[in-house]
Amino acid sequence: MSILANPLALHADPLTLPVEDRRRAARSLYWRGWEVSQIAEELQVARTTVQSWKDRSKWDDAPSIRRLEDCLEARWMVLIAKDKKTPGDFKEIDLLGRQVAALAKVRRYEEPGGHEGDLNDKVANRNRGERKPKAKPNHFTAEQAAELKEIFLKQLFGYQETWWANLSRRTRMILKSRQIGATYYFAFEALIDAIESGRNQIFLSASKAQAHQFRNYIIGFAKLVGVDLKGDPMLITSALRPEGEAAAELHFLGTNFRTAQGRSGNFYFDEFFWVHGFEELSKVASGMATHKHWRKTYFSTPSTVAHPAYPYWTGERRNRKRKKEDRIEIDVSHAALRDGRLCEDAVWRQIVTVQDAIDKGFDLVDLDELQDEYAEDEFANLFGCVFVDDSLSAFRFNDLIRLGCDSLVEWEDFDPEAARPYGYRPVWAGYDPQNSEEGDNAALVIMAPPLESGGKFRILEKHQLRGLDFQEQAEFIRNVLSRYNVTYLGIDATGVGAGVYQLLAKPESGIRGVTKIEYSLEVKAAMVMKAQNVVRRQRLAFDHSLLDVVSSFISIKKTVTTSGRNVTFKAGRGGDDGHADVAWAAMHILINEPLDGKEKPKGSMEIIE
Repeated sequence: MSILANPLALHADPLTLPVEDRRRAARSLYWRGWEVSQIAEELQVARTTVQSWKDRSKWDDAPSIRRLEDCLEARWMVLIAKDKKTPGDFKEIDLLGRQVAALAKVRRYEEPGGHEGDLNDKVANRNRGERKPKAKPNHFTAEQAAELKEIFLKQLFGYQETWWANLSRRTRMILKSRQIGATYYFAFEALIDAIESGRNQIFLSASKAQAHQFRNYIIGFAKLVGVDLKGDPMLITSALRPEGEAAAELHFLGTNFRTAQGRSGNFYFDEFFWVHGFEELSKVASGMATHKHWRKTYFSTPSTVAHPAYPYWTGERRNRKRKKEDRIEIDVSHAALRDGRLCEDAVWRQIVTVQDAIDKGFDLVDLDELQDEYAEDEFANLFGCVFVDDSLSAFRFNDLIRLGCDSLVEWEDFDPEAARPYGYRPVWAGYDPQNSEEGDNAALVIMAPPLESGGKFRILEKHQLRGLDFQEQAEFIRNVLSRYNVTYLGIDATGVGAGVYQLLAKPESGIRGVTKIEYSLEVKAAMVMKAQNVVRRQRLAFDHSLLDVVSSFISIKKTVTTSGRNVTFKAGRGGDDGHADVAWAAMHILINEPLDGKEKPKGSMEIIE
């Protein structure tokens, strides 16, 4: 037994100890600070012998951790060998034992071939036992696929069940009410089809941001069954498809047709009645689904009869350049298409109004509240699937729709998620107050003014609100504008707007350039004339997703005053005229620039009747 294993051996006759034990005992004593001569005397060996052991084994070069380990171990063994131990001895034994074990791990780690498992038992043991197979990325097991489909089918409303029943149609074209869950449904439908059939799915929207709404929905659906989907394009595999088969690709595209070329698969075209350049984009989109096993799905709320997609909806596009005897007539009335129908041009069409949706179980809206909030003609367009005739409008739909852009891609100086979305660059704002007596909405619009003479105005942000008094409206404006460097704010100071103006015009509001606008025939005419000029010259830009900007401008109509002697513009002031609050708020901004757009913009203005 070594002297370290039995410290009492130090008190035995050293001459009876084996040479190796005496050498270890000598090293231990040397590391504790003994002199060579003292060790020789203690162990009853020649001094030259101890010196020889010291030099050959290089005791002085030993790492400090090894010396400390030797000292701790010796003290530990002394305590263990005691016949009568005090409570303090037991505590010290426990402490020293843990320290010796810890130092031994460190020494093993520092030796050649050492690894993390020498220091951490959890790491050392993690590879022991049966290992669970690592989940494949973007992969659905048969059980996950079945569970997801069950979740999907259980939550469908009646009209969505009709869409699902017609999944295999080569072309579907659906005219639908706003806010009935169409984007949500078709995202789920496409995911289920990708899992089961392995077919590619392509999503087209007015902007990249809108297309990514599909992506966000799909990621959320997959998480319901524990699958974490990543990638753009997104590649999906499943146990329902043969091993080694190519993954289904999910592409999320804006309406820039150049980015849409070269792909093939089922495609979903969201809000196709609200995109600019539909004819050209539709050719590219149709090319994606040339092969007969691909499907095409168009769905949208209606815009105007002037939109290039309207002839596709009515079937007149097919009749062009056809002989009279080859022409077809398609009944696109609500009565004919309420339940969906495969039409004469092999396109399956359906109209789903908000009332139809409610009749089929949709319980997420209050119909009476919607009818109270929107004017009759506006309700018919947004929720009744009625197209707008913009022939009497002061603004043309096709002029407005081409102003849309993909702001997240094109505006590098604007980040809507930032604390200061436009930094400290100046912005202009316009506010059209809510008139509590007339029951219309209020609107706040924020624009980046042109960076150069004749440049573009850009709508950065817009808000609509209802049911607030003038003080609440003023507080709302202050909160929103606090994120921007506002140098001009135009407010309609008529009616309730007078109170809003007075509160915000005070220095303590923190808003600069607060400007009073009081309506008259001349003021209205000037604002509309300026806006028409800006629109026609394509000097206004806004994200494609802001569809209500377009509909708001379209609702402004030219009319004759009650006296019959003057022409004015009417809309958005409540009643049956529809809401144009966003358009009026925007025009409060545009009028801050001179009519010719060339002079230096004014910091503030005041228009009094």
